[in-house]
Amino acid sequence: MTLHLAVALDGAGWHPAAWREPSARPEAVFSARYWAALVAEAERGLLDFVTIEDSLSLQSTLPDGPDTRADQVRGRFDAVLLAARLAPLTTRIGLVPTATTTHTEPFHVAIGIAALDHISGGRAGWRPQVSARSTEAAHFGRRQFPRLDGTALRDGAGSADGAALRDGAGPLEGAGPPGGEGPRGWPFQIDDEHARALFEEAADAVEVVRRLWDSWEDDAEIRDLSTGRFIDRDKLHYVDFAGRFFSVKGPSITPRSPQGQPVVTALAHARLPYEFAAGGADVVYVTPHSADQARAIVEEVRELSAELTVFADLVVFLGDDAAERKARLDGLDGAELHSDAAIFTGTPEELAELLLQWRRAGIQGFRLRPGALPYDLEAITRGLTAELRGRGAFRRSYEATTLRGLLGLPRPASRYAEVS
Repeated sequence: MTLHLAVALDGAGWHPAAWREPSARPEAVFSARYWAALVAEAERGLLDFVTIEDSLSLQSTLPDGPDTRADQVRGRFDAVLLAARLAPLTTRIGLVPTATTTHTEPFHVAIGIAALDHISGGRAGWRPQVSARSTEAAHFGRRQFPRLDGTALRDGAGSADGAALRDGAGPLEGAGPPGGEGPRGWPFQIDDEHARALFEEAADAVEVVRRLWDSWEDDAEIRDLSTGRFIDRDKLHYVDFAGRFFSVKGPSITPRSPQGQPVVTALAHARLPYEFAAGGADVVYVTPHSADQARAIVEEVRELSAELTVFADLVVFLGDDAAERKARLDGLDGAELHSDAAIFTGTPEELAELLLQWRRAGIQGFRLRPGALPYDLEAITRGLTAELRGRGAFRRSYEATTLRGLLGLPRPASRYAEVS
């Protein structure tokens, strides 16, 4: 059975000192050509999809607010816009940008991801992310959030995400353990009531987005020159969503996209984000640190949903000198790397063995976070995939043209179609 593989792309890599690697290209991080090369490499390796990190604040070593460090990468592109730029340059690989739910209107997210699905020919996904930081709320001025502190809570209770509390970790924008994991592994504390409200809002946002994606039936566009009818107005539907956080009439302004429903993915570290993922996602990224923990997490997720596709996240440094490279980067950064996900250092052969072991524990796919780009990405696409292919565990060519097809997910019909 083919193992599903994805990579999470972020700046120069998941180590904060990765931009100082000899093979890094820090001068190009804010260029379309840089990102195009990364995604082309991932597609060359026949990976299922790439995710693109995003956040409503600059990366920081502090749980809430900017720090004073000038030796780490700061700044990102808008992930949805970047994915749209990359879509015409690729043909098979899925593109899954991050977009927050806390300060972003679901109508805007819905049309953005639907447009990406049209542009890519059916390869779009979305990673909803919750934003819990008070400094991010201050960008918008509509509400005030309590300031996050750095109390170490490692048990994961109340993780704020289907997105996580670390930049790019999950629904909490940065959402990990009860507060989630902060930038590069900061433990955040977040009030349980605040976390639950954020996840309830995120769940409503996903529901609104999904309804808007269904608001045009597949054959709503007629484009009949003889009758002069471009659309069948009876096949456009109001979504009429009214909830605690949103009131959305609909329909969408964007016709139903090739996948019908682009793939929704969520990062989750604990029960609350597992519930969020089970309620609205197609794929959940979990963060076990051992095969036994992977088995326990899969069992917990399966209690909530039999349909979710379960991916495990791993930060990876690959090669014979992987441990030495990581140690050098730790030294440059002045601290050992910590992460919500397990950190692997070793050869592609050793990583292949670990992935297959975790697959036996119930994990269906892996989202790998390259420690340094492009070095560890190329080790994944050229070394790891070859090793897995040699063991009969990875594809030799793309077998579908859509992301849902690659993941073995059916294309759903519009929930409103039977109304017509």
